[in-house]
Amino acid sequence: MENVERTFLMIKPDGVCRGLIGEVIRRIERKGLKIVAMKMIRVSVTQAEKQYEEHKGKPFYEGLINYITSAPVVVMVVEGKNAVKVVRKLIGATNPADADFGTIRGDFALEIGRNIVHASDSVESAEREIKIYFTNEEILSYERTDDKWLYE
Repeated sequence: MENVERTFLMIKPDGVCRGLIGEVIRRIERKGLKIVAMKMIRVSVTQAEKQYEEHKGKPFYEGLINYITSAPVVVMVVEGKNAVKVVRKLIGATNPADADFGTIRGDFALEIGRNIVHASDSVESAEREIKIYFTNEEILSYERTDDKWLYE
């Protein structure tokens, strides 16, 4: 099977504290994507700074670090054909006001700063972000029974 990718997905503090973990996982799995690693953690300041290093120096940076470390998150590695693009489509536009209904952000969020989830925007970003939160041993490989019905 070609174009199988792994991407990083985080259910942010607002998604966890609003009880949306199951909803996000349900949408990922119903699409046919496979979760190959997942855990609930409290993001450390060091992890947050690595995660958002491209925003350092921007006016919202400190608030972002404070927010992402304020409560538990769920981090996961999601695998599937064109996983990066598919997950980005499932979560919707960064600004929930621009996100289509039927997407996670379009259905559950109102503001950019509280937009439920984060997902990698490229394979390269996914590789970098996965390394921040997971060791190679934590990422599992397994076959799902419905794989033959999802892929040609």
